Amino acid sequence: MLKIGKFIAQNVAVARQQLATTSRFYSQPPQPADTSDLPIDITNPYEKDPQQCILCKHDIAPHYKNVKLLSQFQSPYTGRIYGRHITGLCKRRQEQVEQAILRAQQCLLMPGYHKDLDFLADPKLFDPERPVRPHKY
Repeated sequence: MLKIGKFIAQNVAVARQQLATTSRFYSQPPQPADTSDLPIDITNPYEKDPQQCILCKHDIAPHYKNVKLLSQFQSPYTGRIYGRHITGLCKRRQEQVEQAILRAQQCLLMPGYHKDLDFLADPKLFDPERPVRPHKY
């Protein structure tokens, strides 16, 4: 009986060591034997360049005193400010343009209900008849 008790105690100790070395949760990931089969990091040849609005591309910050630039974003007939889907501006620049136009109108640098006649012949930054992102109606 004593020999069987020693035998069981030795087997239990060996089993505990094996459980300790081969845990159910792997703490270290298995090391690959051969790295020649791993994928290579290359740039995507089909990836398009990030699209930027015209003001961000040229790093232009709209200012309320720059009436010639601000008048490009105003309708010549009604004086309304064109939306983002027409101008193609990013959200941040569109908000800055709207704030600058409203401030210029409050300072009486720009008219509120029509476009200034001096700026009607200026080249267009965008075509209001063909929006950048057309809407559903």
